[in-house]
Amino acid sequence: MKTSEIRDLIDFISKSGLNEVDIETKELKLHVKREPDQKIFKSSPVMSPVAATAPVATSAAPAAQTPAVQTKAAEAPASGKKTIEIKSPMIGTFYRSSNPDTPPFASVGDKISKGQTVCIIEAMKLFNEIESEISGTIVKAPVENATPVEYDQVLFVVEPD
Repeated sequence: MKTSEIRDLIDFISKSGLNEVDIETKELKLHVKREPDQKIFKSSPVMSPVAATAPVATSAAPAAQTPAVQTKAAEAPASGKKTIEIKSPMIGTFYRSSNPDTPPFASVGDKISKGQTVCIIEAMKLFNEIESEISGTIVKAPVENATPVEYDQVLFVVEPD
């Protein structure tokens, strides 16, 4: 069986909705297994402090980086100053630091610069560094450490310089 035929078979299996397939011929034995579609649960932020651990970074992590983060201008209700939201570019688990022993990448009151890593989102065992597209001061961080985040969920609110 050629590599292209195996790819076509895997594509067919993924479109069919099957989670596991075994194929055996004289020359080849093939076992394809995929995780069933995950259900996404929306959760509201917990107001009390939660003790949670972040992933331990290895030399290979982060395996992928997501430099582009969606931002949106919004009016801050209290200060009246213009703010910009840093939003999650993917579904995953939000972490403030690379491991439990290191300080957070960014916290409320911190000055950040364009291209600076502000958090990590773990999706499917890949740790994606989320970088800021703007420079400014973080005025709000509505997401708790080690909690699930949705696509386009606000991670930080920044007052630009």
